[in-house]
Formats: sequence, C-alpha cells, structure tokens
Amino acid sequence: MRFLAPLLLLAATSVSAQFGFFDQMFGGNGQQGHQQQRAPQNVPSDSAAYRSNYERSHCDNYLCPDTLACVHFPHHCPCAWPAHEDKFEMGEGQRVCISKGGFKAGEAARKIELARKGLL
Repeated sequence: MRFLAPLLLLAATSVSAQFGFFDQMFGGNGQQGHQQQRAPQNVPSDSAAYRSNYERSHCDNYLCPDTLACVHFPHHCPCAWPAHEDKFEMGEGQRVCISKGGFKAGEAARKIELARKGLL
C-alpha cells in the first residue's frame, strides 16, 4: 500500500506527458495553450497592393512607376535591383535596367550599344 501512492502518481504524470506530446504533434489544444503558427500568405494576384502604395506616395517631381522613388527626371529613376541590374540612360529622358550579364565588367553596356546600332 505504501508503494501504491507513488506508483499512481508516476502513472498519472506519464499519461499527462504522453498526451501533451500528442497534442503538440497533432495540433491539439492542450493545457499549455500553444498557438499554431500559420504559413505566410501569398500576395494577391491583382495589383491592388501596388496601386495602394502608389496612391499613398507623395512626390513633387517625378514618381518612378517601378520603384516609387521620387526623382527630378524620369531617367534618374533607380533600378529596382541594383546589385543585379545595370542602369542605362537612353535618349529622350528614358532609362532601362537590364540584368548584369556575362563574366566581364561592362558586358551589359556592350550589348546595349550593339542593340542601339541594330546589330543585335
């Protein structure tokens, strides 16, 4: 009889720990009150978030449509990914951002010049 009380206490603790393990594994709401983390949601497939940011952006000069940067002239707009793109100012106040290419520095500039000459 003397050993029965500790044995029952040990059995109750073991059962509680066992069901707590299953609650955590299968998302049950155990006494610990753990909240499940939700996976991040994909962005919507429409342009509402972009339009909202564009409409909230204030610029006294020129608001770049792709980066929402405020600049004095359209050809001053930065590239969205400067570490991966080279910016080239074209004639008539335009600019283009193209992927950095090749293994040599200046490869993208060379291709732009070839395209301007109609050789690409």
